[in-house]
Amino acid sequence: MRKLTFLLIVIITALSSCDQGNGELIGVQGRPEWYQPVPYGMLLIPQGSYTMGNTDQDLPTARLSKTKVVSVAAFYMDQTEITNNEYRQFVYWVRDSIARKLLAEEDEETYSNTVNYFGEDIDPPTINWYAKFDWNGEIEREVLEPMFLPDYERFYSAKQIDTRKLMYEYFWIDYRKASSRFNREQGQIDRSVFIENDIIPVYPDTLAWVHDYTYSFNEPLTNAYFWHPSYDDYPVVGVTWKQARAFSIWRTQLLNNFLRARALTDVQYFRLPTESEWEWASRGGLDNNQYPWGGPYIRNTAGCFLGNFKPLRGNYVDDGGLTTVKVYAYNPNDYGLFCMAGNVAEWTSNAFDEAAYDFQHDLNADYSYEAKESDPPSLKRKVIRGGSWKDVAYYLHNGTRTFEYQDTAKCYIGFRNVMSYLGRPENNEEL
Repeated sequence: MRKLTFLLIVIITALSSCDQGNGELIGVQGRPEWYQPVPYGMLLIPQGSYTMGNTDQDLPTARLSKTKVVSVAAFYMDQTEITNNEYRQFVYWVRDSIARKLLAEEDEETYSNTVNYFGEDIDPPTINWYAKFDWNGEIEREVLEPMFLPDYERFYSAKQIDTRKLMYEYFWIDYRKASSRFNREQGQIDRSVFIENDIIPVYPDTLAWVHDYTYSFNEPLTNAYFWHPSYDDYPVVGVTWKQARAFSIWRTQLLNNFLRARALTDVQYFRLPTESEWEWASRGGLDNNQYPWGGPYIRNTAGCFLGNFKPLRGNYVDDGGLTTVKVYAYNPNDYGLFCMAGNVAEWTSNAFDEAAYDFQHDLNADYSYEAKESDPPSLKRKVIRGGSWKDVAYYLHNGTRTFEYQDTAKCYIGFRNVMSYLGRPENNEEL
């Protein structure tokens, strides 16, 4: 018996030693193969260098956007601005998650997952998204009643979701704080202190169409713009900078949760573009061009306007749109991106500082600041780019930069997402 036990130990030892390869440095074996999937609705923007800033001499704002050569890594960018229907998916997800949590408190077995795929207990339980429920069911009507407007707030007794209750909690990592020289010894500080979170309402400010303009009749847009099917392909507006960031984080989790459930590798996170990324993408690979379509003119050879803005002396309809238009209404630039000039201005991730070009790096230029509630308004400014349907042509220039406060929602500001490319992109391999 002892001999048999000894023999088994020898065999096991010999087999385990086989895992060490042939004694050569060959890396960890069995790693999953990786290819960079193209996110749906996005296009690859190649890495490159360009002259960032005003293309033409502009004395009044020369201090705001000095010309500076910067280099940008490759990334994916949404081909269009985020539409009403795309943002509505986010709103509905928040709405349904709140509803399912309320129902799970009533019936945990049906509306929550208490064990994972391996039969192990989950603590706390997660939402069971496969459980179907009827908003008009007897139990649902009773349990979900707090989600609707109270009787005294209803207009002609219409039963509607109380959008003020659609709150979303999201998290992100403050890498800059974690990388400070006081935290460089790994493990010296609990990493949880670098995980930030915020809770925000997700429903757009539909009243922006009214409060942004005095003595202007825009009530029909307030009533219909976000929810009516006729505006599904129009850019979402009335979202603050924080709402745009929250959407980006939700979108990341939506995709990564799908991949993890299928044992696939996570992708990089969606985010708002930096100011330098946005301008590089807008130029479409044409350095020193004034507009995304190239050249110094706002009309084509047939005399038609090339973007949605405020032409001439305020003839809004001359370009084909009174306010916003569909996100693919005009021809794309050379990278295939629609409406990089006009339609709606777009949030970027950067904080606004008049002297940012003087101190930010020339490699992936970026200046960000996480404003606190106690900060003065000047520290809550975020860069917006591209100009909108209500702006004159100057704001459509690739190099023009301006700002809006992060806690404001405007009827002329939207956004689009980017995702960093992992590795060296295919279209740069021969460079």
